[in-house]
Amino acid sequence: MTVLVLGIAMALPIGLYVALENLRGIDLRAEEWGSITVFLRATETEESATELLRKINARPDATATGVSPQQGMDEFRAASGFGEALDVLDTNPLPWVLLVRPEATASEDLAGRLESLSDWLRSQEGVDAVQLDYKWLKRLSGLLALGNALVSVLSIMFSLAVIVVIANTIRMDVANRADEIEILSLVGAGENFIRQPFLYSGFWYGLMGAALALVLLYIGLFYLQFPLDQLLDAYGNSFSLTSLTTQQVFLVLAAGGVLGFLGAWVSVERYLWILRRGGLVGRI
Repeated sequence: MTVLVLGIAMALPIGLYVALENLRGIDLRAEEWGSITVFLRATETEESATELLRKINARPDATATGVSPQQGMDEFRAASGFGEALDVLDTNPLPWVLLVRPEATASEDLAGRLESLSDWLRSQEGVDAVQLDYKWLKRLSGLLALGNALVSVLSIMFSLAVIVVIANTIRMDVANRADEIEILSLVGAGENFIRQPFLYSGFWYGLMGAALALVLLYIGLFYLQFPLDQLLDAYGNSFSLTSLTTQQVFLVLAAGGVLGFLGAWVSVERYLWILRRGGLVGRI
């Protein structure tokens, strides 16, 4: 039961960390989403739209493609399902739309390019509105930063919980062997000799709890992969959940062992302090 409690406690912050790493993996191709949509005035002709496209593509920091009113209407008709209702329109109300993509590799450079490029596009003749599609990406980055802070807070809290659980378990073990400890101290056993078996127990508790947490993590990832594949398949995309690296796995196991060792140390030191006050340790 102790190992089960430890495994669940350790699995929660580790699972949140893995979830954030997967979200960050989805965000690796952020430049593909940092696009600018330029809406021209309804009175602009194909010649003016083509001229603005030429000016944008002549810049070294951006590329653009155009969507004609007829193409936009056809796409809207196919996506909305209002084909017959749209037939009653006398004229096409849609304007020319330019899809502009900045040329940048780092998200910081991309943000700067988007701002300067948007200002330049707004100043061009015939432009009615410029829609910047990068703000949601900045919000996602903020949420990921908040998630990282949450992982740190949860890791500290659950680490303390692991120490407390192991300390309480070792305390009961020490209480059950109180007579044996007193006899050992009376015949001259040192504190290190008395402390050693309990520290080993705490270490193994923590190590087994960390191993169980990893097992629960991999079971959870295996269970989530199938519904995730079904969801992404509906959008014509695919994504494979990533887990911890080999180095991170060993780090989790080592952290569990260290936390177990600390919990056992706290519990045993408290009992030895009681024995020192009673004069049962260090008598010989």
